[in-house]
Amino acid sequence: MTLETLTPAADVDADDFDESVIAALAADDYRFKVWGGDWCGDCQRQLPEFGAALAAAGVPDDRIEAFAVTKGPDGKEGPQVEAYGIDLIPTVVVETADGEEVARFVEEEPVSIAEFLAQRLADIEASA
Repeated sequence: MTLETLTPAADVDADDFDESVIAALAADDYRFKVWGGDWCGDCQRQLPEFGAALAAAGVPDDRIEAFAVTKGPDGKEGPQVEAYGIDLIPTVVVETADGEEVARFVEEEPVSIAEFLAQRLADIEASA
């Protein structure tokens, strides 16, 4: 099962993103793990733009893992859902190349997924 909603939005251009967002997403060989469902309204609204941001930042496909989530009788079901404690979607976990979680977006924030994660990643860079 694939996560079609992560396909970059065709109507979003790389120039639509702030340079600081693109730089933060592209930095340090971060790995992006994305949980969502093509049936989910929040995912349909947010993930295409996030996919476009990852593409604009030049994040290679081998650093992006997409996990399709389904609704089960006891909540969300899918690959790595239990291991990562996924209750709400979309959820995006950013990890270092060593597998250390450094940022997490869960369902909805006042800013886009890309902006939210870029702010967290910039904070990490600033404190390093």
